[in-house]
Amino acid sequence: MQAIDFWLVDAFSDRPFGGNAAAVCPLTDWLPDEVMLQMARQHNQSETAFLVRSDSGFELRWFTTHAEIDLCGHATLAAAHVIFEYLDWPDTSIRFSTRFVGELQVTRNGEWLTLDLPARDCRPETPPQALLQALGIDQARSVSKGKCWLVELSSREQVEALQPDFALMRQIGGLNKVCVTAADSEYDFVSRFFSPEVTMPEDPVTGSAHTMLIPWWGAKLGKTRMRARQVSERGGDLRCEWLEDRVKIGGQARTYMMGKVFL
Repeated sequence: MQAIDFWLVDAFSDRPFGGNAAAVCPLTDWLPDEVMLQMARQHNQSETAFLVRSDSGFELRWFTTHAEIDLCGHATLAAAHVIFEYLDWPDTSIRFSTRFVGELQVTRNGEWLTLDLPARDCRPETPPQALLQALGIDQARSVSKGKCWLVELSSREQVEALQPDFALMRQIGGLNKVCVTAADSEYDFVSRFFSPEVTMPEDPVTGSAHTMLIPWWGAKLGKTRMRARQVSERGGDLRCEWLEDRVKIGGQARTYMMGKVFL
């Protein structure tokens, strides 16, 4: 029997039951992909981060309950939290080697951890009418398309009030990832992220979506440093910085559970 250390971390939160939960499993060597997928399904979180120590830091991979994915911001933050807090890491920065997006870095400054991620762009695009129908809105201020749909509304109140029709979104191809956002008086911008084809149709706090939101809002507002909040039920605050082809995303993290997985 093999025992694997396991942590459940609330990322982008300084309190329990906030932010976005991710499972973190440090490994000595990589397990077969099917085993890691089965573990992610058993954990039943939006993502499970698996990491293996390397000469320069750690190799990092992310699995949902359906498949391996190319990038997950909150699970990367959770993995860094575990390394800093429990794995006797001596430095204030960690380098992660990934399969799909190259090298990532996380730095610690007090209670805040900052992700350094590749920026993603998007372009204005006419949405299918079914998109607005599924979101329950008549019109949007603007709609763009990149890694996902980006829908701008007029106010934070509109974003918070949305009650999407996830069944309709699942029926219509191409509506499986939708980010809705608006400017705000307290924060520079707020957002929600919907992904109806996975375990959690609304992702509580989505680091990867902010790789697109940060340059989009940075260009719109003429800013390189911004404060953001994802206004899901759990919610989370993010410190954002736009550096041309890179973005920095800061957040806090809190351990909820620790234990062992036995295989």
